[in-house]
Amino acid sequence: MSRDAATPVTLRTLRRMAAAGEPFACLTCYDATTARWLARGGVHVLLVGDTAAEVVLGFDRTIDMPLEVLIALTAGVKRGAPSCVVMGDMPFMSYQADEAEGVRNAGRFLTQGLADVVKIEADASMAGLVERMTRAGIPVCAHVGSRPQRAALTSGYVSAGRTPQDAARVEEDARALEEAGAAMLLVEAVPPEVASRVVAGAKVPVIGIGAGPSCHGQVLVLQDLVGMSESPPAFAEPVARLGPEYERAASRWVEQVAQRRVGGVRFTMRGGGVESRPSGEG
Repeated sequence: MSRDAATPVTLRTLRRMAAAGEPFACLTCYDATTARWLARGGVHVLLVGDTAAEVVLGFDRTIDMPLEVLIALTAGVKRGAPSCVVMGDMPFMSYQADEAEGVRNAGRFLTQGLADVVKIEADASMAGLVERMTRAGIPVCAHVGSRPQRAALTSGYVSAGRTPQDAARVEEDARALEEAGAAMLLVEAVPPEVASRVVAGAKVPVIGIGAGPSCHGQVLVLQDLVGMSESPPAFAEPVARLGPEYERAASRWVEQVAQRRVGGVRFTMRGGGVESRPSGEG
């Protein structure tokens, strides 16, 4: 269900929606301008993901995402969309090596990054970290199933929960992390029936990505949704083709510049005073 963009969404809102069976929408976002447009479109949750390493910084792997940069991006998204729940994605090695360091870094996402919740990729062995973060007053979204930050161990991104043993492990991870205090769960790239069992056993909102339709919320990487990714995952159905639109706009600009057809009556600075930018360029 869509929402009034002026009405604030909170974690309590998401819990109410999950309890009522109302799906909520989540997208990745990395800047204030895009955040404003997504909020106007009614998106409930904006995930400032470590996918920024790939789609913003040009790396080949999400594990190359710098902590300081991601905190800054998270703050920008919250400033652009203060009515959305903004989730800061803790990057690789910002929480794995030491629990105390993980809690401090998570706190920075709230204080400096203005995040409403932090996301960590976790399994049952990390329940202690989730408990410490929760005790410190930090809402945690525990990411189970396929965990991209472990891609080096699996020689690439792989699905999860495909065997009975692996499915049971995903479900146990979700239970243990919720019991440790996780405010939300995110389950990635598991069979729909596995996600359904996670949802059935959870008392907190569950977000899915590539996990079937049963989750309370659904998330996609924005660039996959709007047709700007070169190789989107199979589960990401684009609803627009903005990549070719960017290309056409750039080509048209190049042509206008080459022909010295820049501006016009509405878009020309005239003498006698300072004029505001007509459409926010710059």
